[in-house]
Amino acid sequence: MPMNLSSSAELRAFDAAARCGSMSAAARLLGIRQPTISAHIASLEENFGVELFHRHGRRIELTGFGRLLHEITHRIYRGEEQAATLLMSARSGYEGILRIGAVGPYNVTSIIKHFRQRNPAVQIRMSQGDSRQVLARQLDCKDDLGVVLHEVNDERVHCLPYRQQKLLVFAPVEHALARRQNRAALQLSDLEGQEFVLREDGSRTRQIFESGLIAAGVKIRCSVEMGSREAVREAVAQGLGLGVVAETAFVPDARLVPLAITGMQMHTHVHVICLRERCGTMLIANFLAVAAELAKTIR
Repeated sequence: MPMNLSSSAELRAFDAAARCGSMSAAARLLGIRQPTISAHIASLEENFGVELFHRHGRRIELTGFGRLLHEITHRIYRGEEQAATLLMSARSGYEGILRIGAVGPYNVTSIIKHFRQRNPAVQIRMSQGDSRQVLARQLDCKDDLGVVLHEVNDERVHCLPYRQQKLLVFAPVEHALARRQNRAALQLSDLEGQEFVLREDGSRTRQIFESGLIAAGVKIRCSVEMGSREAVREAVAQGLGLGVVAETAFVPDARLVPLAITGMQMHTHVHVICLRERCGTMLIANFLAVAAELAKTIR
């Protein structure tokens, strides 16, 4: 049965849905309405008497036949994308827009700086959230790259180790621990029962810190939850409790005192991520190369 324009659109809709794992994400990727995606896929299944996806609510999973078909469409459309990217790069001197999701500015801005020195015509659009949100935006095809605080164990995601960051507890200057004469001798046990200002549950920093405390048998109290590092810092400065942050993200402030706690070996592990199938896309590959070079200088 010869392919016409309609069936070509249907195959593209199928490929996008297979890549993104949902009809809604596929619609955003192709810039069309979700019912159109669903109709295209339903037409393919009806016309050829096949089942392409198992439906689980809004989530979809490829059938055995669907995986076979996706192996073919993957080669077709990734080849088209790579050809278009190469031609556009040659014509425009690597112009374009790179969308990056990050847990904060402290690691990603250095990579962006070095990347733009080599690719000055590229626009960077950065969104911010916790590691869970950054990963979700990757899988939903909303961002090109992400910077998170843990390794991602997902076969769809390429994960580049960037750096390790030690966690740091800090206090308002009037806090009893900040005023202690033997502050250099502070132990994890000194945090027992202390009030803390923490990020929301999705924060990797919070997860690592709380896991470390549990392993040490130390119990704290979370008095306030905040949605950003900046909000945590201000709340601590106002005396609402102690805070915890990666050393690289601690901003010196006359109202705050970093606490050197003996035996506190807790770290987050920064990784740069992208969808595995897009690693070879020109701008993404260039960004990953810059990040890999910088990683060698900061370990």
